[in-house]
Amino acid sequence: MKHAGRTGRSGLGLRRIVAVAAALAAALGGTAFTALPSADGVSRTAATGSAPLSPDLERIRAAKAVELYGDPAERPLTDRRTALISLGDSEISGEGTGTYEPGTDGPDNWCHRSPDAAIHRTGIPADETYNVACSGASTVNIRIGGTAQYADELVQSDNLAIKARNTRIKMVLLVAGANDDLRFGPVITDCVVRWFTLQGPCEPKYAPGWQARVDGLVPKVEQTVRDLRTVMSDAGYAEGDYRLVVMGYPGPIGPDIRDNPGYPGKIPGGCTGYTSDAGWGRDAAVPAFERGLRLAAQRTGAVFLDNSRLFHGHEVCMEEPWARGLWIELGNPFPPDSNSVRQSFHPNVRGHAAFAGCLTRLYATGWPEASCADPASTGEPVLYRGAWDDHYRPLRGEAAGSCLDVAGASSSNGTAVTGWSCHDGRNQRWWYDSARGSLHSELSHDRCLDVPGGGYRAGAEPVLWNCHGGTNQRFTRSGGTIRPAAAGDLCLTLASATAPLSLRACDGSAAQRFA
Repeated sequence: MKHAGRTGRSGLGLRRIVAVAAALAAALGGTAFTALPSADGVSRTAATGSAPLSPDLERIRAAKAVELYGDPAERPLTDRRTALISLGDSEISGEGTGTYEPGTDGPDNWCHRSPDAAIHRTGIPADETYNVACSGASTVNIRIGGTAQYADELVQSDNLAIKARNTRIKMVLLVAGANDDLRFGPVITDCVVRWFTLQGPCEPKYAPGWQARVDGLVPKVEQTVRDLRTVMSDAGYAEGDYRLVVMGYPGPIGPDIRDNPGYPGKIPGGCTGYTSDAGWGRDAAVPAFERGLRLAAQRTGAVFLDNSRLFHGHEVCMEEPWARGLWIELGNPFPPDSNSVRQSFHPNVRGHAAFAGCLTRLYATGWPEASCADPASTGEPVLYRGAWDDHYRPLRGEAAGSCLDVAGASSSNGTAVTGWSCHDGRNQRWWYDSARGSLHSELSHDRCLDVPGGGYRAGAEPVLWNCHGGTNQRFTRSGGTIRPAAAGDLCLTLASATAPLSLRACDGSAAQRFA
């Protein structure tokens, strides 16, 4: 798959494009287009249905058309090369992969666009893949009439406008919002600094105002999506001609690092910070952010990809991390400054491979919403219809009236599962994966109900354990009962309101039924 669309890097740089385009002015001036009025009052060409670009953008478009086709003409949609494009911030630009396109790794441009970014690695058939996302971007750097981040950059919507006229865009991917009201990067940085300087956890500082931050960014993401729709419409596209996907953010850190048999330690592994802050991020901060992005997608008719649980089990310092931990690059720039640590806590090459797998599967469906995760620690993401909030629900014991509860809201291996008064917290919500028979805790998609050692006997007490897809984590559900797949004569039993969950011989009693 060609990567010809790396803006201002492969082929001609932006300044050279403008210079070369000047030589095309005569050819452009001699090309006749018939302008037709449209329902929105914008004049459009008869051949392509697109509205005219500004002279500066048209010169760049023409030069890029010469690179693609050998001449500057804007072709009808059906005569163009196909393309995919990603817009947004560091989460999708490739920040954290360690390999960046020339000119985007400082000192004057820190977009950190990577050839390993997800848009270049999907299985979606396309002639061209374009990554115009830029590390540090907020919605103002993407929207129509917005601000370019660097002197040699375009506003991202302008980049889309050019590429939408030169190619036939099949998918527009937007990953944005973290650098608006949320200020996700500075928050993580502050949490890390507080750990190094022994100031105490950052959760008390940020938790009280977190939802207000999410509420503030939602309308900005909504308007960004609407602007991208306008760009595509002005380029002559109907909404059915392409997919516009809003993708959410996975959390890069989690609290279960010590369950990793090869746990390297916080400083060597780069998972610096208070464990309680990692738990707050996973259980509260990231889910709230995800719900905000989902709302923005729903209000604008965009497809929503919920990746909030994609890195569960693959966080920094876990067995196969899909994110880079604290990373300090001393030589670029020199002397070190904030750009020296900007790669920290971003998806690594494997993380972008996971994104690409989710996007490939999503594109093959017609689903308006989907969620993606690695449910059995196989290293391969699996796509499910709907967002994760729709999958998880409480399991209430019919006899006791209490709910299955992960003790202490801990997701460490071996944590007990008991009955407790229902409160709808994340430690009381479960998802049954019917394809695999696994029962996942909402605390972490990487923690499943487990019969320790496969000890199928009356009185055995299942616990929470790292999901691995083994037989002792497979259950069947029928008529409210939940049974080990390998021991159908035993049923999960909640004998009293606060009793430990246990296996007992199936007897049809209410203590063995869950709703």
